[in-house]
Amino acid sequence: MLEYPAWNFGAVEVFEGEPAMFLMQRKTALGAALIGCLALLGATAAGTGANAIGQAHRFAPRQLVVKVDGEAHARTVGLPRGAGVLATARALRAKPNVEYAEPNYAAHASAVELEPVDPDDPGTLELGATGSTATPGGWATKQWDFLNYSGTATTKLPISPGGIDAPGAWANLEAVGRPGGKGVVVAVLDSGIAYRDYGTSYVRSPDFSPEQFVPGEDFVDHDKLPLDENGHGTHVAGTIAEQTNNGIGLTGLAYGTKLMPVRVLNRGNVGYANRIAAGIKFAVEHHAQVINMSFNFACGEKVPQVDEALREAYAHGIVTVASGGNLSTSASSVASCVSEPATGPRVIGVGGTTEGGCIGSYSLAGKGIDVVAPGGGTPAAGCPSILSRPIYQVTLKPGTTNEFTVPGNYVGTSMAAAHVSATVALILASGVIPKSLSPKAKVRAVIQRLKVTARSLGYPKTVQGAGLIDAARATAPATTNLATSRRVR
Repeated sequence: MLEYPAWNFGAVEVFEGEPAMFLMQRKTALGAALIGCLALLGATAAGTGANAIGQAHRFAPRQLVVKVDGEAHARTVGLPRGAGVLATARALRAKPNVEYAEPNYAAHASAVELEPVDPDDPGTLELGATGSTATPGGWATKQWDFLNYSGTATTKLPISPGGIDAPGAWANLEAVGRPGGKGVVVAVLDSGIAYRDYGTSYVRSPDFSPEQFVPGEDFVDHDKLPLDENGHGTHVAGTIAEQTNNGIGLTGLAYGTKLMPVRVLNRGNVGYANRIAAGIKFAVEHHAQVINMSFNFACGEKVPQVDEALREAYAHGIVTVASGGNLSTSASSVASCVSEPATGPRVIGVGGTTEGGCIGSYSLAGKGIDVVAPGGGTPAAGCPSILSRPIYQVTLKPGTTNEFTVPGNYVGTSMAAAHVSATVALILASGVIPKSLSPKAKVRAVIQRLKVTARSLGYPKTVQGAGLIDAARATAPATTNLATSRRVR
């Protein structure tokens, strides 16, 4: 992050040049001076230094994200000690040549913490367990989310009311020579991914291969090693593209895609707006085709810097996906709502569903929900099914960066968003979207494809959006009656 300490803005030397260059330098100089003066004004107005500590991590302490007229991009402004973040932002917004001034709000991963369980479903390798073995095809005993929801169950492939029919989608992609979404790049903006070894402290997940990754970036530690330190990002990446048909662990929905690890969340799963905006721009500049964001800002928080980056992604034809957010156990239902980035420009907002094909008890409702996808966990009241298993993928053991397991405590819209990003990758690879479309039209076509192939679960639109995604239908080369989604409950 580039910080611009408010007390360091002074006169800017202007040299002779072309008129346009001179005008731009003048605007930049005036903008910098204005920010410096108003930051100090805000510090004086704050008096007691209220809000300087970031209101219990709602936003970064002593930082503002500011954009002034004449500047192409916002900047992160550092405030002096004692400065009131909210007061300074208000003072800046009162000036006519300030486009926006907001705290550097924090986003949080959209996973629900559950007590770890040890599922007794056989068929997967508990990595690291002495003498353990894997049953070929045993992934289906745990990955209910990938199963078909209708038809006839077999001994190898059961059906699941909450499934999205990955086997059907895999067959569609095999048929067009793009197995698992081969050729598509998905950027995973998260806590990093266990994508490589680094000394003995960091180890690549045994269910990833080095060839699955393109270069990424770490916007937390400011280096080119976006390694996971808590497992959230690796779990999300596993749902998207964990290796498949390799005799290890579980499967990934879009297993043929390339993953771009972009670390924007720290070890505590907190990420600030400036880092997230930079991560989105990195993904755009490095030609990702899908961006997954399994995190949310708090209800109603404005993050214009992030919105600008999302508009840039849309203009480049990149499909962006974000978790709709989870009902907070520490906030009232009134204070919980579908929020950024799910409500951002042209972003696919995702709610979470359960193994029984119901809305998860944690899944927030609102107009920002476009579709729903498997997030696991306990269903909302009124669900006829009590099935409540989590989402299973290989990820880091808690407290380590070099040991792996298949945990039983990953639930939430973070997991749901990963299913949608993977399905989007499969749609792009399947050829059902015309290549002749403009970048923006392509994004709109993908969103429409997801929606018209989804199946209704019988909930209001604010709860389920268009319904539960169907990966097989979304990637089918010739699908009839796409204008009407199916209702299955």
